[in-house]
Amino acid sequence: MAYDTPFHTPMANGPVGAGPATATTTAALSRHPRLPPYTTGLPRPVTGVGAAAAAAMPAAVASLPLRQQVAHGFRDMGARGYSTAKSFAKVGALFSGIECGIEGLRAKNDLANGVAAGCLTGAILARAGGPGAAAFGCAGFAAFSAAIDTWLRQPKDE
Repeated sequence: MAYDTPFHTPMANGPVGAGPATATTTAALSRHPRLPPYTTGLPRPVTGVGAAAAAAMPAAVASLPLRQQVAHGFRDMGARGYSTAKSFAKVGALFSGIECGIEGLRAKNDLANGVAAGCLTGAILARAGGPGAAAFGCAGFAAFSAAIDTWLRQPKDE
């Protein structure tokens, strides 16, 4: 779930009959988390990609007919779902590849493989934040991997 705006993907042409900025669009623009707040009652001129993003504010989408709102919502949901699936697949492939490599090198299948793979995966994912972030990512992902692996290795109650 994303809580930044109800509709994330900008609309291609904006709402039908979109004209000059009104008080409603000015208020919507000033509340949008990715755009700078406006200090005056009138919005600054927006060009390029920002113009498309400004046309797709929730107030503009709310002015569309219900069918177009639903269609826009489903398109946005599909785009976000696809993006989330790609990110999850990348993290899963990185973790499982590292764990498989460690298991092959150690010739053992135990909890240490998952913890080491979690540490490496967390550090790799957080490397752009610097050494502190990499260490925190290593510790967090290793702890999560240990917890999940421990839970999965428990004997089954049948």
